[in-house]
Amino acid sequence: MLEKPFRPETRIVKRRDRAAVRQHRADICVVGAGISGVSAAIEAARLGREVVLIDGLPALGGQAVNSIIGMIVGLFGNGPNGKQLTHGIADDILRDLGATGDLQVRMGGVSPNAFYNEVALGRWVERTILKLKITPLVGAVLRSVRMEGRRVAALELATRYGDVVVQAEGFVDATGDAAVVWQAGLDCREPAEGVIYGSQMMVIENFDEARAPDRNAMSECIRARGEHYGMTRRDGFAMSLPGGRTAIVNMTHVETPLDPFEASQKGIEGKEQADRTMNFLKGEFPEAFGAARVRAYGLPGIRQTRWIVGCHHLTVDAVRQGVKFEDRIARTAWPLEQHHHAEGYVWEPFAEDHVHYVPLGSLTPPGADNLLAAGRCIDGDATALSSVRVMGPCIAMGAAAAHALDLAGSGSVHHIDLAALRERVAANIEG
Repeated sequence: MLEKPFRPETRIVKRRDRAAVRQHRADICVVGAGISGVSAAIEAARLGREVVLIDGLPALGGQAVNSIIGMIVGLFGNGPNGKQLTHGIADDILRDLGATGDLQVRMGGVSPNAFYNEVALGRWVERTILKLKITPLVGAVLRSVRMEGRRVAALELATRYGDVVVQAEGFVDATGDAAVVWQAGLDCREPAEGVIYGSQMMVIENFDEARAPDRNAMSECIRARGEHYGMTRRDGFAMSLPGGRTAIVNMTHVETPLDPFEASQKGIEGKEQADRTMNFLKGEFPEAFGAARVRAYGLPGIRQTRWIVGCHHLTVDAVRQGVKFEDRIARTAWPLEQHHHAEGYVWEPFAEDHVHYVPLGSLTPPGADNLLAAGRCIDGDATALSSVRVMGPCIAMGAAAAHALDLAGSGSVHHIDLAALRERVAANIEG
């Protein structure tokens, strides 16, 4: 028992007309705490830079954690013996989550993929951020970008606890929607027609993996019986997660508009699609899914919305040809994966010896000297992006952005020593 009781006195406060704005300064500011942003922040901190990592969600991890993607794809080459193509924090995640049984590398489609427990990955991100003394700022919505000539000078953000201004020498836009580039008034791209569908992921528990149908049998059943259950998408999968009796389910197609009211509506509709998927699994495969139930719905999983206009526009022809750019900073062998039809997607896999590359120019907006994009909002045509916006190359992009800003210092990312950059990111582009 405490000797001194808590004193219940209160004080009266009132918001002033001009409330104080919290100021923060760092060397590197990363906006977006998904896998590419986390990679950029960690790499910059390991370079000795003071880093602030910002996200609009109240938690770190982005879609990798909060949308429950459940597997890191594009990390390995094609075929059962596909080699690892991206390193950096990928090595740390494979090692640390593998050691606790929270990650397994196994074949998933055309290549080995890393299936992970999203709770464990989220805690890994948080512990690593704190260990490296990276400053997190979550629940912060970007309101405007202050430009001074060709340099981003500061970001103005709103939080539930008051406004914040962050100044830095260099910035990484890992928002997924090119929010920093957009708010800076720089050119961006959107699909010229139609939409690119996202997915409403869910984790289910209490399913019998030993009695689950294989992927082909499930796909055939969805095509034959999906309409009966009101399913929008007529393909997809349920893949077991580490730990047993849990699985990620991806059998939905949800529009992901940039309009705030439409996005809110579609987020709810996505869960309705997921519920219909659950009815399908229980009704068609009762031996495997009869006792299953939803453990968690992810936040809407977004593939492509708005992305930057960079110095280099990555094309699908360059992807198919595996062009080895002089300024290459990332690579992958993941198929072209176009989700522009509600019922399904167009899948174009590559040969086992195929690798394609991402150039630094696709990360660099031409109108800014201290700003790079990383992740799914880099520059490319919609089809090219469909194969490089996955987590494997996104990890490499984040690392490259950190190194490019480190090399640029107070100068321009457009004038860095490319040979020095290639040497720094060699593990992600060679061998």
